[in-house]
Amino acid sequence: MFKLGFVEGLFQCAHHNDIKNTLVYIDLEHEIFQNIDEYQFTTKVAYIPDEACKLREVGFEKFDEFDGAHLYCRRK
Repeated sequence: MFKLGFVEGLFQCAHHNDIKNTLVYIDLEHEIFQNIDEYQFTTKVAYIPDEACKLREVGFEKFDEFDGAHLYCRRK
């Protein structure tokens, strides 16, 4: 599944006292994100209301605004 160097590097980076703790976190991450497609999104940016309306019409949802740009996303 993982190369030993990766596990050792993660073990050192996380400052775990026992490598078993690192393996527990790796297993948890694998179980949570095994269906990675569920967490993938397509994102778009709208600068004017017309762009925003077109994105909403095709299923995008607004999730943030940054410097006047409206950020939209939808699941892949």
